[in-house]
Amino acid sequence: MKRFAIVVGTAVLGLSALTACGGGNDKPAAASNNAASSQTKLATADVGNLGKVVVDGTGRTLYVFDNDTSDPSKSNCDGGCAAMWPPVLAGSGTPQLAGVDASLVGTVTRTDGSKQLTLAGSPVYEFAKDGKAGEAKGQAVGGTWWVVGADGKKITTDTSSDSGAGYGY
Repeated sequence: MKRFAIVVGTAVLGLSALTACGGGNDKPAAASNNAASSQTKLATADVGNLGKVVVDGTGRTLYVFDNDTSDPSKSNCDGGCAAMWPPVLAGSGTPQLAGVDASLVGTVTRTDGSKQLTLAGSPVYEFAKDGKAGEAKGQAVGGTWWVVGADGKKITTDTSSDSGAGYGY
């Protein structure tokens, strides 16, 4: 009986250590949250003076990256870039859309094997420094990050005073 208790105690400690380490998941929190939902939601909203832009299901502004390609679709934002610019993951099933043309929505396989949503072929992202719905702090960052309109095209209005130097990747 004592040996059984030692084995069980060791197993519990081992599992606790693995849980505390997070299992090696290096994905940004926002991307992980998107993956946890079974269905991704895209909508449009008026954001600042940028007009109608695409947002996720929580109202967070979505962006495209000039260093990505749309034909063929390819994401070039991994590692530290993806930590600052979490990719919008596809989840399972067909995305729920409000104000976004379904023919513009697709997916691309990222280098880690996950599926990222695309609009008009361009992979879409959130910006980690946008803390709430309606913010667009990532607009024009590094001269390469842009909010995306309902038509799938980037909106290049520069609303920032410092263009977010250091986060452009």
